[in-house]
Amino acid sequence: MNYKQSAVEILSAIGGEENVDAMAHCATRLRLVLKDENLVDEKILSEMDIVKGTFSTGGQYQIIVGSGTVNKIFNELEKITGKEASTTEVKVQGNKKMNPFQQFVKMLSDIFVPIIPAIVAGGLLMGINNILTAPGIFYDGQSLIEVHNQFKGLAEMINVFANAPFTLLPILIGFSAAKRFGGNAFLGAALGMILVHPDLMSAYDYPKALEAGKAIPHWDIFGLDINQVGYQGQVLPMLVASYILVTFEKALRRVIPTVLDNLLTPLLSILVTAFITFSFVGPITRTLGYWLSDGLTWLYEFGGALGGLIFGLLYAPIVITGMHHSFIAIETQLIADSASTGGSFIFPIATMSNIAQGAAALAAFFIVKENKKLKGVASAAGISALLGITEPAMFGVNLKLRYPFIGAIVGSGLGAAYISFFKVKAIALGTAGIPGFISISGQNDGWLHYGIGMVIAFIVAFGLTYALSYKKSNKTIST
Repeated sequence: MNYKQSAVEILSAIGGEENVDAMAHCATRLRLVLKDENLVDEKILSEMDIVKGTFSTGGQYQIIVGSGTVNKIFNELEKITGKEASTTEVKVQGNKKMNPFQQFVKMLSDIFVPIIPAIVAGGLLMGINNILTAPGIFYDGQSLIEVHNQFKGLAEMINVFANAPFTLLPILIGFSAAKRFGGNAFLGAALGMILVHPDLMSAYDYPKALEAGKAIPHWDIFGLDINQVGYQGQVLPMLVASYILVTFEKALRRVIPTVLDNLLTPLLSILVTAFITFSFVGPITRTLGYWLSDGLTWLYEFGGALGGLIFGLLYAPIVITGMHHSFIAIETQLIADSASTGGSFIFPIATMSNIAQGAAALAAFFIVKENKKLKGVASAAGISALLGITEPAMFGVNLKLRYPFIGAIVGSGLGAAYISFFKVKAIALGTAGIPGFISISGQNDGWLHYGIGMVIAFIVAFGLTYALSYKKSNKTIST
């Protein structure tokens, strides 16, 4: 493949070098901030063999090229334009083109995406622990460790490993949030450590103590009774506390002499922010967090199949806008509080959407006849979507042909309605696709209903896409 020629053609199709403000790339996509996206020639890009799809989101115009190829194309673009990779600049320039709500969603994404691997690892370990300890999976009425006692120690060890990322979640959030807000990430981590200090009453024991009418330990400071309660597994308190910490840190660095900066700024930042957090911010945001989790859980429980249907129909359109990144914070809280919430209902519904997008793309593979490039993209993208990566299928095939996207959202809605009726929930984040079984709670036949839901989503999306294709002309189908 002539990567240089492909780079030249892409650059010409997006309006030339002068139309590029900033550029970077990820594992599969070129991420470009363009001065005027109206100058892009979508027809030329769609006809290029190397381009698998295009879309615009978050102030960035993204061209799907594929893993292993994108870096080679980008290297050629660098040589042609003389512009070096700058992920930070792309983010900054892209943010300027977003409205306040989009910026807020992007902020949550920037904070939570880096810590997802730790949460996923803990969640999947939790799934393994569930396999070892849940009764009825391998033996009637008994768990694996009850029958095979030699695995008990292993289960206890895995349970510690699994709970650590969620129990100490404020440390992860503190580090990532402080870095995102432009402060010292290690101060953010230190503040997170303070909020989960072992001398504090655990956040998991706090509701039980209130319900039982037990006395809550507290500090008596200047006439204020400040509860000595930790924030294990809490999301909202740490987010707000991190923002306050960084704001205060930046203000101090502007007024404290350089010679005293390294001494006084960390000291005062941590002292003041921690005091404010335990006194006011923490209790208020903890309550708001409880309301959010309880409210969403109530809506899911109360809405049942109808609520799942609506969410399933809307999930893919939400992905197009990029707003789905805001779900990460909600899911993290639901999973961290899984003892009371039962887990996250968002992950299973996301899986239904991904499976449906994959099924629709595979249907398009059989429908499309003359356009061999689109046919090739449809086959690879369809399989990728079944495994949890939907961008090539959604943007490269389904939205381009339109009718597969309609089939996909209907399949997603019906699959989501089914799993919502049976209250299928995830106890971990993971791959929202066929491999997602390990993330699903095994209680109440959760794995069985999760599998049936995927089958429903696949069959409906595949069948409806085929049915809708008959209303299209041969010319439309072939292109």
